[in-house]
Amino acid sequence: MEPPLRREGVGEKGVEWKLSREPTEICNPLCRYFRCARKALNFRRNPPWCNWVNAPCTGYKCPYAQCVQVKMLPDGRCGLFVKRKTKESFEILKSPFKAETVDRVRKKLDKFGL
Repeated sequence: MEPPLRREGVGEKGVEWKLSREPTEICNPLCRYFRCARKALNFRRNPPWCNWVNAPCTGYKCPYAQCVQVKMLPDGRCGLFVKRKTKESFEILKSPFKAETVDRVRKKLDKFGL
């Protein structure tokens, strides 16, 4: 027998999620950006109640959970709190054309005033 759902839950990686109106590290049903695609979320109850399954809302685990800002990651974390690991590196691209060809094209463009 499973214990009853509580106000606070534990995410997949052991990170606790708390019900809060402000965005938190783990997506929660009270967040101002959280939406139910079925429009079945009832906020008048504590915890928020899903009228679709007639049970407490499971938050990011629900297949109908959406983020208005499109920041919810597949593991339930909020993209607003995630920092990028990769840095953009700009590489100097070499032209596939020979240097002579580039010079000829530049001269022709100069003739036309471009």
